Amino acid sequence: MKKLINDVAEVVPDMLDGLAALNPGLSLLQGSTIIVRADAEAAAARGEVALISGGGSGHEPAHGGYVGPGMLSAAVAGEVFTSPSTDAVLDAIRAVAGPAGVLLIVKNYTGDRFNFGLAAEIARAEGIAVEMVIVADDVALSAHGEHAGRRGLAGTVFVHKIAGAAATEGRPLSEVAQVARDTAAALGTMGVALTPCTVPAAGKPGFELADNEIEWGLGIHGEPGVQRGALEPAERIVGRLLTKIIDDLSLKPDDRVALLVNNLGGTPSSELSIVAGSALRYLRERRIHVERAWSGTFLSALDMAGISLTLLRVDDQRLAWLDATAQTTAWPALSGRVAQASVKPTPAAPVAASGARLARESSLRRVIEAVCACLLEAEPVLTEMDQRVGDGDLGISLSRAARSILHEIDTYPAETSPGAVLRTMSATVRRVVGGTSGPLYAVMLLRAAAMLEQSGGAAAKDWSAAFTAAVDGVMELGGAHPGDRTMVDALHPAAVALRTALARSSMDEALKAAVDAATSGAAQTASMTPKLGRSSYVGDRALGFADPGAHAVGLWLAAIRSSLQT
Repeated sequence: MKKLINDVAEVVPDMLDGLAALNPGLSLLQGSTIIVRADAEAAAARGEVALISGGGSGHEPAHGGYVGPGMLSAAVAGEVFTSPSTDAVLDAIRAVAGPAGVLLIVKNYTGDRFNFGLAAEIARAEGIAVEMVIVADDVALSAHGEHAGRRGLAGTVFVHKIAGAAATEGRPLSEVAQVARDTAAALGTMGVALTPCTVPAAGKPGFELADNEIEWGLGIHGEPGVQRGALEPAERIVGRLLTKIIDDLSLKPDDRVALLVNNLGGTPSSELSIVAGSALRYLRERRIHVERAWSGTFLSALDMAGISLTLLRVDDQRLAWLDATAQTTAWPALSGRVAQASVKPTPAAPVAASGARLARESSLRRVIEAVCACLLEAEPVLTEMDQRVGDGDLGISLSRAARSILHEIDTYPAETSPGAVLRTMSATVRRVVGGTSGPLYAVMLLRAAAMLEQSGGAAAKDWSAAFTAAVDGVMELGGAHPGDRTMVDALHPAAVALRTALARSSMDEALKAAVDAATSGAAQTASMTPKLGRSSYVGDRALGFADPGAHAVGLWLAAIRSSLQT
């Protein structure tokens, strides 16, 4: 497993050095793995209770990312997935303690409890007021099973935030500790993993999962979960996680909660948004009021792909503490307030003129349907070709356009207005297909439509002129020319061949010439170095593979000819 590190033995010191160097509000205690607030002494002098958390590294941005005004005073980092030593915790206590005392916020893992607990004992013997709160928010484990107790998970971040806000208000240690305990008792978290994680020193995943498997109810140290199952749609996974949390917290309709959607390390932001949307819908259906919600990476397990969901019971006071300012690198700047009306109506498009529609028996409709069928059939081939030299979306994009056209074709104008038909097709394509192919095919249809609206489209030469105009539109919008290794290398020779052959041959023979020219042009792209588009990033590695966009042109031109022969 590849990692961006310098030395396996120096992962934690190097990480903390970078974190402190990037943030003027943080300091790294010399010769240690302890991050402290740069203004810790001033905060202590103001009578604020100091908050310390920590544990094994590998959970970034926890815990150093939560050090700063409004949250933690210090974070103690152990080696990856290993509790920090007692002396390291003790050094942190001594560094930030003031007259108001210190609160230790500890996730419920044996090593953390032992080392933080012993450090607290020693500090008390030195005359420092210390209290410790254990966070055990993992609802995947029963509260009284044969195990070391429920684990501390991402809900710990809520405890950091709320206790930090209470401490900033100048409340005494006993009150801040009670606020933290009450918050921890009102939490529930459960996670699911799509992949294991890899500890740098181990160099291999902690467990194995098949492509269609997920791990339910796991912790944050690379260990397996409580159950393994088949991959399901996100909304089902979310529903199962939230049902477990809701039942554990005995939540009822009209209860108020805060939601945390946490990335375990390797989950894309797009998937987090899908999960967040599913969670908000599910809670709305259960009539549980989500007062605040955040989505992001809060407490991870290295590079594990997966998520955890946390619910926290809230009242007005907890909401005020959640809303209080926190100047840290990891707590979100956004308020977390949930949008009440997140969807606005789309501006209405111009309404098509009423009148006759494209008849099922019309030749133009037969051509359109043949092209769509061709693109749907070619989707896997075009996708595979595009994956070799581009981003792999061409087959999907063209098949999406084809499906939408077939879905809307009954609303298209009659064949007597071919320009209007192509203009309407262009609107369909540009609405449903983005990327590169969408605008290019949309402008192709628009230019052809404009030419047909001028000529009427009654003669073969009118369609040839429309095709030439379409190709010119693609070249102008895309900036491509023959030889650049794009769809133009099939379109341009096809347009020339069609125009030339029509002067002396039938429409069918002219179309054959166009198909042959497009097919030949597409084949020649295999020996061209790409100059435009995503393929240009691949460079010479694209040699030997035909351009998929050019290949597609040959396919749909052949489909046009075949449909007109029947």
